[in-house]
Formats: sequence, structure tokens, C-alpha cells
Amino acid sequence: MRNSKTVLIDKNPGRNSQTFGIARELGTDVDLIHEPSIGVVGNKGDSQCYIGVASKVNKIHETLRDRVGTKPSDISMRLVQPEFTIATSDGIRNGTKEMRYSLIGREVTNDSMCEHLSASGLEGVIAVVACDKPPVGTLAAMLEHNRPAIIMSDGSIRPGKDSKTGDPIDIISSYQIAGNPDEEFKKRIALEACPGFGSCGGMFTYNTMQTFIGVVGMQPLHMVSPASQDSRRLEEFPNQLIDYLTKLITKNITPRDIVTRESIRNAIIVAMSVGGSTNVMLHAPEIARAAGYSNFSEDIMSAAEFNHLSKNVIPVIVDARPFGKYSMVDIDSKGGIQVIVKDLMDAGLLNGNTLTCTSETLAEQIDRLSPPDPDGKVIYSVKKPYKETGGLRVLGGNLSPEHSAILKLAGVEGGLENNVFNGKARIFNGEQSLLDTLDKTPEVFKNFDMIIVRYEGPVGGPGMPEMLDSTSRITTLCRENNIIVALMTDGRFSGGSVGLVIGHVGPEAAVGGPIALIEEGDEIIVDLNKNEINCIPLEDEIIYKQRKDSWQHNVDSNNGTHPSVGEANTRLLNKMRCSAVSAVYGAGMHPGREIFVNEPRKGSESDFKPSNKFRS
Repeated sequence: MRNSKTVLIDKNPGRNSQTFGIARELGTDVDLIHEPSIGVVGNKGDSQCYIGVASKVNKIHETLRDRVGTKPSDISMRLVQPEFTIATSDGIRNGTKEMRYSLIGREVTNDSMCEHLSASGLEGVIAVVACDKPPVGTLAAMLEHNRPAIIMSDGSIRPGKDSKTGDPIDIISSYQIAGNPDEEFKKRIALEACPGFGSCGGMFTYNTMQTFIGVVGMQPLHMVSPASQDSRRLEEFPNQLIDYLTKLITKNITPRDIVTRESIRNAIIVAMSVGGSTNVMLHAPEIARAAGYSNFSEDIMSAAEFNHLSKNVIPVIVDARPFGKYSMVDIDSKGGIQVIVKDLMDAGLLNGNTLTCTSETLAEQIDRLSPPDPDGKVIYSVKKPYKETGGLRVLGGNLSPEHSAILKLAGVEGGLENNVFNGKARIFNGEQSLLDTLDKTPEVFKNFDMIIVRYEGPVGGPGMPEMLDSTSRITTLCRENNIIVALMTDGRFSGGSVGLVIGHVGPEAAVGGPIALIEEGDEIIVDLNKNEINCIPLEDEIIYKQRKDSWQHNVDSNNGTHPSVGEANTRLLNKMRCSAVSAVYGAGMHPGREIFVNEPRKGSESDFKPSNKFRS
């Protein structure tokens, strides 16, 4: 960073007058208007997730303004005003048609953040992120822009408390009693479930991805787990973030130096170990794409290796909601995410040589933070895990030829005797018809039914809505009646979903994937010994062809679109329908899969293979 004392008059009169005006209004030195730009960005939307973001953005902006100047000790850069991206709230929109915009919010954030970073020519940016889709879109834009950048989680919401039982509750608690006939009870739980503000507090998608972003290197690890209302986020972290960003700028360390094959693999392994959300397998390929890797399975981690690690190497080492008891604030009270990372690193399961946004390697950052050992109640160790196997499993088979289907094994509450589920298909073309049935006649579901919800994929929805409302009602139905009802969909799930639920099945129904060919009563087998999900009648080539021909006839008779797909009645929904790629590539808006800002990157020649000190 140069330290200019003299204003350099640009040939563009608009740039001079505008930047003089901005500097004057922001209270910064007009002698810096032609220096590289630095600024703060944040995410906004209609939910409690975003309420705390503006205060952090404003505090970081004020701190930056105090540190920008022309003295030798100052940051000699032009300060730009804060900008915010817009996205929806998953929690509020689940079970509604508006839910189609949730994953699209990731894409909108990517686009708007890219416009701001690139059109403003930002050479340094700090982002405060909230909810679960905008952080991924923000990171993707940073990777595409590829100038020094750093992320801070806004933080999660603190748990609520049931005033009658004293038990901790959260947003999932209110979803899981949605079918209860006692309206006063439901209202009380809803009022008590989400006090204060912040993003979802369990190990749902938000905290899965904040952990991912920390481990991948773009967020300081100690900033992941404190609550949104934790005073450190306003009193300590702003100056720390600016210190870290200054080092990144001075050393010219960019996001693509940090987000590499090895750091993405680290983040996937940690996601397994915390029983993370299935959405990580939509977001990780999108992050990898933005980092310049053309094919997640080939360049980062294949489905076979993913399953090997989850089954044989990586255990679940936290007792966290939705499958356990505790929230992210409990994890923070026991030392934070850095405790988990250190334990996995000590077990030889992570590559500590990856670079991070603090300008240290992952191992150096852990050494400096010096986290405590796992407490054994909230955070467990690899030696004595909470669950013996990792929390996620990717499935192939004749219903998932792309090997995109994913099961959150950590959340399964039964039905996998000898690792096999055998059920009968119950067909629903769209989630709304399932919700109507669950609301009006839930008794129609029987033990070992396999609910099929289709035409809800990236193209079919459009937008690939998640199904927390449906899965929560099914979970309650199963618990109350002591039965097993599974669900399979080409849509996706909230990180708060539990049960035998399988999402991201691809190719999706709207493009003629095998899920579109299942008929009522078909035998469906989920076999975790083979990591496959199969429809038995579709093993017969003649039956498969007959059903595919019938499906194609319906499409041809409806102007090239199956009549069961969702309505794309806005430009944004239509853009998703026309440009979405399959879930296995991240379900993003891309006219073609191989899109790069710079030259494509490939996996390194030498694969890092985690050692395995404690597991056979």
C-alpha cells in the first residue's frame, strides 16, 4: 500500500468529483481518492438471522475509517461505504411457494456481491455474513474477484427456553409440533423458541457452513462460534479483522491462495465430524467452482472417498442439535470450533499446512489459539466419539446415477436394520401435495413407506426448495406412532431435518431422471452397505423404457415441459429453470458447468490422505 500525500487528478471527471464527494461525506482524506479501495459488506433479509449484521458492519466501517489516513501508521486506502446483499429466510419460508427463492438467494448474493467487488475495484473487503445461503454466495464472489478478503460470521441465535419444562428449544422445536392440535401450545413454543437475534443456533446449515468457511481458511476460527449478541463481535473482532486484512493486502494473499483443494477437503472432513447439513454437498461444489476447480468429484473428493471417510475414518464428535442436545453457543462455551479442529488435526485427519485468512497456516492458527481439550459432553474426541461414523453419506444406485443423493446419517432415528431400508413408494408430485396429506390425513402413512417428493429440483421447483416443514411433521408422526416413514426427493432439506431423509436425487424428475419413473407401490431399497438407493422395478430394462417413453409423451404433449413442474412466474425463477445445473455440481445458475474467472484449476498431483491413528 503506497502512502500518497498528493491528489492525482484522474482524467475521468466523474471519478474525481464523485470520489471527492464520497471522501468528504465519509470523513476520510481526499488525498486518498485514487488509492486502492477497501470496504465492508454484509447480508440482509427478512428474518432474525440478519438483524445483528448492520451493527457489526457499521462498527467495522467506523473502525476502518479511524484507521484509514495518510500518516505512516495508517492504512493508505480509499474507504468505500458499506454495501448489503439481499436474501430470503429459510426458516420463515419453509412449506411455502416462496421457499423456491432460498437457494436462488445464494446466486443473487453471488451476482450482487460480484458487481460490487468488481465494479468498485475493491482491493480489500471484510464481509459480515448471516443465514446460510448468502455466506456461500459472498464467498463465491470473493473467490471470483480474487482480491484480499476476509469473512466474519454474524453469529447464531441463543436457544430459547420452554417456560413449562425449562428445556432449551429452537426453531426446529416449533416445526416439530406443527401437527399438534393445541393452538395455544404451538403459539407459546413459537414465542419462546427464538429470543434475541442471530442465525439458527444448532448444527444446521448456517453453522455447518460457518464451520466450513472457517476451516477452509476464509474466517478466523475463533469468530465462528460466539453468538450474534456476544460483545466480542463489536468490541474485539473489528480491529482483529482489520489487522488480518491488512496483512493479506500487504502480502497479496488472495482467496484462491487460501481456498484450495486441500483446504476444501479439510472443510468437508470437519463437516462430517460435526454431523453437518446435507446442504454442504450443494455448497462445497459451488465454492470449488468459484475457486477454479472444474469437477468436484474429480478434483476435490469422489463419492467413493467421501463415503469411505464417513464410514470408516471420520466419527461425529459433537452432541449438537438437531440430532443431539446442544447448540453452537454451548460449543463456544467449551472452547469453540477450534477445539474440534485441533482434535481432528491431532488425530492426523486434517492437513495443517493450508493457508488461512490470518496469514497463518491452519496448524499455526490452532497453536496460537491453544484451544482446550474436548470436554466429553458437548464436544467429544476422535478417540471417544459421540457417534462412530461420520454424519453424511452419498448414495448412487439406479435412482441416483449421478451419485448426488445424500443422507444425513447422523440424524437417522431408525429403519436401517443391517444398514438396509426396504419400503414401498408413496408418490407426491410437489411438496404441497405432501403437506396437504400430512395436515389432513396423516394416518394414511404406514410403517416403512418411502415418500417420493419430486419435481422440486433446481429446474423443477424451480429453485430446489428445502422441506423442513414436511420432514418435521414426518419426524413427529414417526415418533408418536412408533413407525418408520422415509422420504426421498430431488429437492433438498434444512440442516435441521432429522429422520431417514434422502435429498439431491439426480438427475431430477424435471429433466427425466429415474426418480420421475417411480410408480406408487414400487419397492425402494436403501442399502448403506453398497451406498445405493434403488427402485426394484426399474432394474427391468423393458419396464424402464416403457415408463420413460410415457414420461416423454407427457413432456412432448405439454410443450416440452412436464406438467408437474412448478410455475416459473418471475424472471428470477425462469432464470433458475433455464440455467440451473444438477445438484452434483452445486445446483447453481450456470449456463454451462465449466465456468471460470481465471484459468481452471486442477487437483494437485499428490493427494493428501488423512492418517488414521485411532480407527480401524
